Amino acid sequence: MRALFQRIAHQPTIVKLRVMSRHQQLLRIDFEEPFATDALALGDQVNALLEGIKVLVLSDYGKGALKNHQVLIQAAKARNIPVLADPKGKDFSIYRGASLITPNLSEFEAVVGGCADEHELVSKGAALMADLELGALLVTRGEHGMTLLRPGHPAMHLPARAREVFDVTGAGDTVISTLAASIAAGEELPHAVALANLAAGIVVGKLGTAAISAPELRRAIQRSEGSERGVLGLEQLLLAIDDARAHNESIVFTNGCFDILHAGHVTYLEQASAQGDRLIVAVNDDASVSRLKGPGRPINSVDRRMAVLAGLGAVDWVISFSEGTPENLLAQVKPDVLVKGGDYSVDQVVGADIVSAYGGTVKVLGLVENSSTTAIVEKIRNNE
Repeated sequence: MRALFQRIAHQPTIVKLRVMSRHQQLLRIDFEEPFATDALALGDQVNALLEGIKVLVLSDYGKGALKNHQVLIQAAKARNIPVLADPKGKDFSIYRGASLITPNLSEFEAVVGGCADEHELVSKGAALMADLELGALLVTRGEHGMTLLRPGHPAMHLPARAREVFDVTGAGDTVISTLAASIAAGEELPHAVALANLAAGIVVGKLGTAAISAPELRRAIQRSEGSERGVLGLEQLLLAIDDARAHNESIVFTNGCFDILHAGHVTYLEQASAQGDRLIVAVNDDASVSRLKGPGRPINSVDRRMAVLAGLGAVDWVISFSEGTPENLLAQVKPDVLVKGGDYSVDQVVGADIVSAYGGTVKVLGLVENSSTTAIVEKIRNNE
């Protein structure tokens, strides 16, 4: 990303004063004078920087910095570069030909008139896109979420994602910057808008002008997809671990067959979870259980065993492995704590050397007496 600054002598910097009460913004007071910018100079400078650029963003605050919108839009379009604009004012014709504009609802209605319902919003938005030859229109609607309009496509309405709103400062900037980054990375517009919606939901939950991090956005995606916890593949798990560590969370790892889940397992997993912030349970797949336990095992298939484990409050992530030991998985996951239950010494725990080599901790926890899968299986067989 390239930022271009135009310095103007004797031009006072705008000051924005926000009045807060109990972590809520009540009002904003701006102290400003219009910018006396050189529109031609800015056009020449931007034109010289467009080579290799994937997206051009016009973040227009209506203060006078942008005076030659069409010059910038046409220069980008000549190079097939998408142009995203956050519009201001009542004359949207200056954004003619843009790939996407992102007005909020009040800005949109100031141009097209009031909208009594979503049907009217969509109708007036379609007319605006046709009149200004826009590639798309995204109307941000506060607590009502967002509406994406594209010629020839049905309207896409996204609900607001914020759990609690503290400060809406910077929400529009967050939306357009996330859109730009997503499009530059090759995402389709609907997916980019969904990411921007999640990002806006994060930033309005912070006080003041705040940025969001990639781990924050990734966690929001996981939450929205239901993959913040549960059964994961290796690639998903490694991303979840990166995210957890970005939030300063420690990773605990344990493994086993967990064929018939019983009270001993539950107690052990609760104890394991208490050793850190996130607990990974690695489960032997069916073939490896058969090799370890003999014919007739496992009683339950690996997908069922993982589903039951994922339902426990102590367990964050569940993953299967096919080898006799989880050593390959440990080498990739690199947990902070490796936990095993039973009558072992630390040096007898499989993978202890791997974890100790990078400074991790290995712990052996006790098991609940008179509680084992083998005993349960034998009891069932004897009753039969």
